[in-house]
Amino acid sequence: MLQHNLNQELEWFQAIIHSIHDGVLVIDREEIVRLINPEYTRITGVRPEVILGQPLRSVRPGAQLADTLRDGKTRAGIYRKEGTTEYVVDMAPILLQGEIVGAVSICKGLTEVHKLSLELEKNKEKLLQLEKAMGSLYQTKYTFDHIVGAQRGLKDIVHIAKKAADSKLPVLITGESGTGKELFAQSIHNESKRAHRPFIPVNCAAIPAALLESELFGYEEGSFTNAKKGGKTGLFEIANGGTIFLDEIGELPYDLQAKLLRVLQERSIRKVGEVREREIDVRVIAATNRDLKQLVEKKLFREDLYYRLHVLSIHIPALRERRGDIPELVASFLGASSDHGQPRFVVQEEALQLLQQYDWPGNIRELKNTVDYSICMAEGTQIQLNHFPAYLQQVKRSFPDFSQAAPNPTLRDVVDDAESNWIRETLKQFGEDVEDRKNAANVLGISLATLYNKMRRYNLSSSKDSKFLE
Repeated sequence: MLQHNLNQELEWFQAIIHSIHDGVLVIDREEIVRLINPEYTRITGVRPEVILGQPLRSVRPGAQLADTLRDGKTRAGIYRKEGTTEYVVDMAPILLQGEIVGAVSICKGLTEVHKLSLELEKNKEKLLQLEKAMGSLYQTKYTFDHIVGAQRGLKDIVHIAKKAADSKLPVLITGESGTGKELFAQSIHNESKRAHRPFIPVNCAAIPAALLESELFGYEEGSFTNAKKGGKTGLFEIANGGTIFLDEIGELPYDLQAKLLRVLQERSIRKVGEVREREIDVRVIAATNRDLKQLVEKKLFREDLYYRLHVLSIHIPALRERRGDIPELVASFLGASSDHGQPRFVVQEEALQLLQQYDWPGNIRELKNTVDYSICMAEGTQIQLNHFPAYLQQVKRSFPDFSQAAPNPTLRDVVDDAESNWIRETLKQFGEDVEDRKNAANVLGISLATLYNKMRRYNLSSSKDSKFLE
């Protein structure tokens, strides 16, 4: 019975060796060849009846497997040639209870090795092409040199941002919509040691909550219905070695905030449907126009994530808080237009004064749109008041006559009075429901939240607005 079991085991072992697609040859401690498989014969041309039971070097005088048997060292990639057949051999000792009892060689035809090498080179080339494509796809264009006001209203802010670029810590950029938060994020990335790695911008408010997790972290094939074959690489993984910019971080769903916190703490991610975690090296820069501290108090934003992101905080002031930069900004916009074949435009002094007096609720973005509009409307190369959008011209007309005004009105008084009058007149054109307020905000060129803030400021709200002004 024992002999029968041993024979079965031997047959089983031989069947395994014969099924291997690489050539196999085994010698015992006396250098006697005990086993070869059909693939070995196909590659070398040596038949079993010629070599089995014979001392290896009596049949293959140049065989190095005997050296492996003697010194116990593994050998890899040994080139051999038999007639016109070329192949490579790997060799290793066979150990039993710490003692060398034989040796085994594994050989592979050089033609097959050559094919594998070519395939590897092709894959390397494809990978290089993909990396280049990825680099161009997520290429940044802004540096600190592009920031207008770096020597005036933003001087201290730029100084802090440059210090942040030297660090690996997370950065939180706050400021109203249109103040240039992504410009600062790109500048920090380009000033850092990660400048030649990917910069991946993600607008957390623009991606549906149901898809955001798979977009950020990726997913495994078959992890859910309609999952793509082969799965999906997440944006964090694409950003590995570089920077991920999470804009509108205040809109991130609460359950995803916990996962982001883990990424920041453990420097690892887990795809949807995947068991293991992957280590990553990603610098996180987040931005928001919302008051995260207030969201924390309302239990809409995790307090632990807030303090994890709030390590290096940069607040970009609104344009109305640095009106001295407006002439330089206007000049840069006009210069950019002339670079595209347009003539060099100049702004009439009275028109420039109005640009400096207006509050710019849409900040730099709104100012640029206004300059672009006025370039389009100008008939010559001089931009005048009548080339501005209608709402700005209305603001100018709404300025009080100084001869009739109260003694010594301040510029703030004049601007506030004009703005409140314009908002009041616009609100009269619409109803008081939320959709009506949205339409009014669109006409004014501001967000609904900004409209409600100004309605509160100028005491223009009705009883229907009360729940939105809490």
